[in-house]
Amino acid sequence: MKKILLKYGVGVICMILATFTSCNDLDLAPTNKFTDLNYWTSSEKASAVLSMAYSQMYNSGYFFSNERLSDNLYEGRGNSDEKIITAGQADAALGRFSTEWKDCFAGIKTCHTFLENVDRVPNMDESLKERMKAEARFIRALLYLRLAMQYGDVPLFDHNLPLEEANNVSRSPKSEVVDFVRNELNEIVSLLPTRQEYAAKDNGRITQGAVMTLLARTYLYENDWTNVSSVCEKIINGQYGQYELFPSYEGLFLPENEYNSEVILDMGYVLTLRTWAEYYDAIPLSVGGRINGFAPTQELVEDYVMKNGKGIREAGSGYDEENPYVNRDPRFALTIVYHGYRWKKGDGTTSTIYIKPGSSAEAGVSNLDEYAGPGQNATATGYYLRKNFDPTAPAGIAAGLNLILMRYADVLLMYAEAKNELGQMSEAVWNQTIRPIRQRAGFTDASALDYPGTDLQTIIRRERRSELAVEGLRLFDIRRWKTIETVMNGYPHGAKFASNNSQYIQLDQRKFNSARDYLFAIPQSERDINKNLTQNPGY
Repeated sequence: MKKILLKYGVGVICMILATFTSCNDLDLAPTNKFTDLNYWTSSEKASAVLSMAYSQMYNSGYFFSNERLSDNLYEGRGNSDEKIITAGQADAALGRFSTEWKDCFAGIKTCHTFLENVDRVPNMDESLKERMKAEARFIRALLYLRLAMQYGDVPLFDHNLPLEEANNVSRSPKSEVVDFVRNELNEIVSLLPTRQEYAAKDNGRITQGAVMTLLARTYLYENDWTNVSSVCEKIINGQYGQYELFPSYEGLFLPENEYNSEVILDMGYVLTLRTWAEYYDAIPLSVGGRINGFAPTQELVEDYVMKNGKGIREAGSGYDEENPYVNRDPRFALTIVYHGYRWKKGDGTTSTIYIKPGSSAEAGVSNLDEYAGPGQNATATGYYLRKNFDPTAPAGIAAGLNLILMRYADVLLMYAEAKNELGQMSEAVWNQTIRPIRQRAGFTDASALDYPGTDLQTIIRRERRSELAVEGLRLFDIRRWKTIETVMNGYPHGAKFASNNSQYIQLDQRKFNSARDYLFAIPQSERDINKNLTQNPGY
């Protein structure tokens, strides 16, 4: 069994929630439709509502679109909301701003509905009920954290509001929202099992480890290094379940290894039942892609170190600009498709990806993957994506691969960063964090594995980018580091395929206004309904 939210059809759950009605004490519960009075008759029905909340916690669209708001990916076609945001042209009427607001509050409403009604279920096992309540509270906390990170101050309430009150609610300070999240997480952690205490049929459910990893992130986003260090140390020591790095970086993202020892929380998908298809527009056309909608930037490519651990601009790195993809961080080729890449197919065969202009003719092959300039079907940057590709997906790339939201490597990286920022980084901490991550990736040179002692902030930040690329976390890293003001201002680049392969591709200019763009706009559609919702600066 894959993800528990799939046990009950999502469409059926939506119908159930849509047909709940509010009844006063004098109402008789009709028998021909669902109501609060007659729905909550079994633990299975309660589980269906909780499954709906799981499905609303996050989705693949936000997973990849957040990455497109960062310097890791570039959109080469169309004029999506994310491209409007990165161009500095967004206003309060933008669809992305209203959609994320609506989706988060819809999930919060589902959690409230569950929490306010699950006690109606007759003869429900009390331990199961308490665990499910804790799961709903975690999902609600995660959704509130999403809102706080994107919008700052947001309405905060812990129960469903009557329509009139909902239409007049004010924004609560971000600090209060984050405090609510932390209090919830601290209260529920002991009510949930560890990863090892769940049966296999419950793979994908929220665990103590997920609760504490989310708690660590609330501190990470505020650069509260003491608390990041404290929480992560407890996770590493096994206080909230046992986790370890999966032996293979490539295998970590393959469907046969889902729910492995490194995964703390993921989004569950199943072929044909619940799928995601964003990679239809991200992989090479010659291996099943449709068009290229988004692709890695040259800036991401250049942040991958050499196999000896040195950055490509460092003396002694061995980097060759004319042969740039040789002897690089092993994770590079498992994440990014470059010219000459050997694409591994699901049947075990491989094919060569020709991206450099003119290369396919030289090789005597017909190819659709070559860079052809801006606005074309092929890549706009000279690169495609591989990481998170599901080799079992059918034509159309409707993938059934789970997308990982939290994993143990991130805990190690948070801990390493916190220790360094506190002035407590040591060889022992390095050997507990960065060294095993690099060993798992495939580094073997001592110069890459041994404690460097200097320039650690750069090394750790670069390590986060390389290890966690295309996992939806980069946007929040560059925001908290304040580097977003630099890396999202100016012209991103692609491979050295412009001007007869003599210059790096210059892409559309990006603009970041530090007085405005750290936060999304409060949706104008919401402010039209509720005059008490103030607007963020600059919008």
